[in-house]
Amino acid sequence: MKIIDAHAHVVQYISGFTSRGELHGIGGGMARYADGSTFQMIPPEMGEFGASPEELLKVMDENGVEKAVLLQGQFFGFQNEYTAEAVKKYPQRFVGAASYDPFCAKVEDVKRHLFKELGFKIVKFEVSNGSGLMAYHCQIDLDGELMHKEYKYAADNDLTFVIDIGRPRNCCWQTDALASAIEKYPQVTFVICHLLAPQRGDVELLKSQLSKFALPNVYFDLASLASNQQPEKYPYPTAVEHLKTAKQAVGADRLMFGTDMPSNLCRDSYAHLKDYIIQSGVFTEGELKSIFYDTAQSIYFEN
Repeated sequence: MKIIDAHAHVVQYISGFTSRGELHGIGGGMARYADGSTFQMIPPEMGEFGASPEELLKVMDENGVEKAVLLQGQFFGFQNEYTAEAVKKYPQRFVGAASYDPFCAKVEDVKRHLFKELGFKIVKFEVSNGSGLMAYHCQIDLDGELMHKEYKYAADNDLTFVIDIGRPRNCCWQTDALASAIEKYPQVTFVICHLLAPQRGDVELLKSQLSKFALPNVYFDLASLASNQQPEKYPYPTAVEHLKTAKQAVGADRLMFGTDMPSNLCRDSYAHLKDYIIQSGVFTEGELKSIFYDTAQSIYFEN
């Protein structure tokens, strides 16, 4: 089966900014927050302070993955130039998304460089209160003036709009506001990361919320769906329940396989992150073909 990983990251060096302040690499794939806490952010075999395109390609080749979509966020720190270089160097293997902070005073200059000069056709926003815009800015209304300016920019420039709204029960998880905003831009393709990031106790919550996004221009990636069910381990029975909900609520053709590598490879193997979906019994062979390749090919590589 052909595979596209629809949610991965290249990292020149760890330089994040989160609710715990700055996040920087300290060697061996470890990172330290400004509050002094440390954790394993990148598998040490993939890099001391980052994860190069070549390291991702090695993992991809070992697991039969043809292509990957390189997304960004404040967790690793914006990697716009490095992502653009990776795509230029390996255009048959990677496509990339640009990220920026809309609060920047010179944001229009930033957007001109990213989308006119570097040529990105995908924009990614993480708005979570853990490591996104709401981690270091005030609460943002996803159906408010600030975000509508960015939705409109995507509409006017034919950009695919990828958004991570964080986890349930946080101020960033604004499903009603996001659904309302999306309905105003039917010409824009939206991809919502992590299938709305449900946790172990959120089976019923996901059922109640996901149907709001059963819209013709909305898709989801499945990155971190498994890891968000910690401490569950492979084959991730709760993640499988969430897959069942997603198939019923929005359809298998709206879902895309993704791993969020490299960070999730600190917790489990790439094979497990792939195989739990294949072996779940939720999807037909044709649906798996859509999830693992066809939808991402259409959304990201034929844009």
